[in-house]
Amino acid sequence: MSYQVLARKWRPRNFSTLVGQEHVVRALTHALSEQRLHHAYLFTGTRGVGKTTIARILAKSLNCEAGITATPCGTCSACQEIDSGRFVDLLEVDAATNTRVDEMRQLLENAVYAPTRGRFKVYVIDEVHMLSNSAFNAMLKTLEEPPEHVKFILATTDPQKIPVTVLSRCLQFNLKQMPALAITKHLGHILQAEEIPFEAPALTLVARSASGSMRDALSLLDQAIAHGAGRVDEAQVRSMLGTVDQDYLFNILEALLAGDASALLQVAADLGMRSLSFSSALQELGALVTRLQMAQCVPATIDDDDPDRVRLLSLAAALSPEFVQLIYQVVNIGRVEMSTAPDEHAGFVMTLLRLYTFRPSTVADVLVAAGPKNRSVANARPLQPFEKDGTVRGEQVPVAAVPSATRQLLAGDADWHQIVASLPLSGLARELAQNCELRRLDEAECLLRLSPSQAHLQMKPGPDKLQQALSEYFGRATKVRFELAQNELDTPAETVGRERQERQAGAVASITRDIFIRDAIESLDASVVESSIKPIA
Repeated sequence: MSYQVLARKWRPRNFSTLVGQEHVVRALTHALSEQRLHHAYLFTGTRGVGKTTIARILAKSLNCEAGITATPCGTCSACQEIDSGRFVDLLEVDAATNTRVDEMRQLLENAVYAPTRGRFKVYVIDEVHMLSNSAFNAMLKTLEEPPEHVKFILATTDPQKIPVTVLSRCLQFNLKQMPALAITKHLGHILQAEEIPFEAPALTLVARSASGSMRDALSLLDQAIAHGAGRVDEAQVRSMLGTVDQDYLFNILEALLAGDASALLQVAADLGMRSLSFSSALQELGALVTRLQMAQCVPATIDDDDPDRVRLLSLAAALSPEFVQLIYQVVNIGRVEMSTAPDEHAGFVMTLLRLYTFRPSTVADVLVAAGPKNRSVANARPLQPFEKDGTVRGEQVPVAAVPSATRQLLAGDADWHQIVASLPLSGLARELAQNCELRRLDEAECLLRLSPSQAHLQMKPGPDKLQQALSEYFGRATKVRFELAQNELDTPAETVGRERQERQAGAVASITRDIFIRDAIESLDASVVESSIKPIA
């Protein structure tokens, strides 16, 4: 007896057994129940989400001997022949191999004839976007006004390539990718029915690897059963897929929390011993960090039956949300740089050590690290266990331990001249910044004083560009507010003007002291035109 693969054996035979496409099932069920039948349907979506399956179920609903119904009997000759692919009035066409206009014309010429056995003659055209433009034009008239006994069901993975003239003649349904949880439950149901022992985490791995495709999941499940000699075990599935054990990823996060660099290197060594992909490890670490951030922001998103729930919530409480964001960014950058690293192991190790090295110890250090002039290894500190408010657990950081640049920012007496020089501004926005005096700077607001004679510089979009530049400079949302009053200190513009005048005066003095120039003035009764003198930069 020949073996039938799971993807074919467990293909849904009716709408009630279809998984993950409730929105399409609801619309088609109501249409069939109320006899509101359209002549052309278009199903779009990625591979393995049920386009052809829904087309066959719809064909059974239209031709079931019990009548047009949303629940075909599945036992009559029409239903059984459709399930086995032998129904004479169901014509399944692969558009990828029948792209020419002559083939489409020949197909449509037979549409005028009444169905041989069924109630309707159903044309299922798969991968319809592969048809040529001439073939599309040939089917337009028939598609718009087909005979009453003809129904068209089109399926495609790339609806953007279908002409709008065809789209406008069809009812379009977009099939969604299957959620991993729905795939896991369906695989568990199949294995129970097949009486095959399995471990739930193994099915989760298969569901994640399927990337939303039920057919891919069933194919992987077939492979897992063969790989495990009739069992579906987590260890066997991980070995088959080459995926990284979640324990390694949790160990990375827990080592970062404990500030244990040796534990991080041990994880890298263990992954290397198992010949696992370091790039995949970073990819899965990024996915785990995403779940971790979701657990911090919306704990309800973590399912009660998630096997990692306890460890996720524990890490969510121990790590600050800002550090989780930093982990995500460093991991993604590490994946990008993997191709330029000496080798994958080196790229992976350096990414882990970057996480270990560049973890700031206080919120004040975050402000320093955000400034483009202060991004140095000297300001970075090894990771220590943190409280959620950003302070080191069991340790008070004295004010003296905060770098001087940070104390300036927090105290409100930052060097405004240096900040303006670092901002990527031009035009009116730069002129506005150079003519302001910094009055107060805290974590939420920057108060600038502007002379009334320069009030015209507040014209849009100068203030908006200045606010955006300051927010990027400090690495946080900074609101800029202006007050009109006479400046008490030199603004950057006044400082630049004064320095320019000093250089000009020095250049004039240097010229007038020159012996040759003095002799020329005395002998020729000449004079120096000071406006023609330019200082050497």
